[in-house]
Amino acid sequence: MFPSGENRRLTSSSSLTSLLLVLLAFGVQDSCQQLEMNDYMKREHSLIKPYQGSGMTIPYWDFIGSTFVTNSYVRLTPDLQSKSGALWNQMPCTSVNWEVHVNFKVHGKGKDLFGDGFAIWYARDRLVPGPVFGSRDNFLGMAIILDTYSNHNGPHNHQHPYISAMVNNGSMSYDHDRDGTHTQLAGCEAKFRNVDFDTLISIRYENDVLTVSTDLENKNTWKQCFQVTGVKLPTGYHFGVSATTGDLSDNHDLQAIKFYELEAPSLLTEDRSRITPSAATFEAPREHKEDPKQGGGMSNVKIFFLILLAMLIVVVLVVIGIMFYQKHQENSRKRFY
Repeated sequence: MFPSGENRRLTSSSSLTSLLLVLLAFGVQDSCQQLEMNDYMKREHSLIKPYQGSGMTIPYWDFIGSTFVTNSYVRLTPDLQSKSGALWNQMPCTSVNWEVHVNFKVHGKGKDLFGDGFAIWYARDRLVPGPVFGSRDNFLGMAIILDTYSNHNGPHNHQHPYISAMVNNGSMSYDHDRDGTHTQLAGCEAKFRNVDFDTLISIRYENDVLTVSTDLENKNTWKQCFQVTGVKLPTGYHFGVSATTGDLSDNHDLQAIKFYELEAPSLLTEDRSRITPSAATFEAPREHKEDPKQGGGMSNVKIFFLILLAMLIVVVLVVIGIMFYQKHQENSRKRFY
């Protein structure tokens, strides 16, 4: 027997009510998840538009060097040679476990040659200029390095741009000649330069595990770059971002930095304010190769000119020898007559 019209209306009404309740439940769940994420985001470690406070200051942040602020981005370096800039958080991080999302943009007029790149820091000392992508060498803390310098040669090379991590107890120096590969924890290739959409990197530190992921393909999903266990980082350090250009250049822009505190009951009671930054493992060092940017080797052009100079010297010596021989012969004939 088929249901009557009234029963069909009741059935349809019940189905519609059930569907609305399911959608409402999903909506409430999504809202709760969003509120939960927002509850853990800490404004004092985040950079969110509008950036400016009173005058040219940014609340909770200091900047130095070539860095300047616009309504749409914070530019660490312009696309000009020999520029260096940095942005550092004023507040020390007291969270044991955290995650940082950085929305950035690297772009410039160079098509084949560009550089040098930028670094995201969690370090003890802030606002100290230096040779490591605009900040100090032999630092205490961690650096996530986004290296774009493309003019590398040698068997140790990977493709650029390249993302790597370095943890330093103050005793190690970053070696540009080897792209820092003798001190890096891990790394991956990442094509983030000169794209028309947002590029983001996620740095997650939880229970001594460092996970770096990227969103570089406009898919709104994270893709793991690398994961390293056994990383010990103290509390009380500062977040920062710095960039530099040399003979090659790029615009290095920041659009947002969002800091999230993560729950980890097993570690929340542990005092980490006095530990020294360390990592259980490092990648094996690669063969040292002088960087042509640093003047460690001779280019083909230099070799060509050296060969040309040697040939000119030989020609000059031959001409002088012929002239001397002719002069000697002329003097001999005069004596004979």
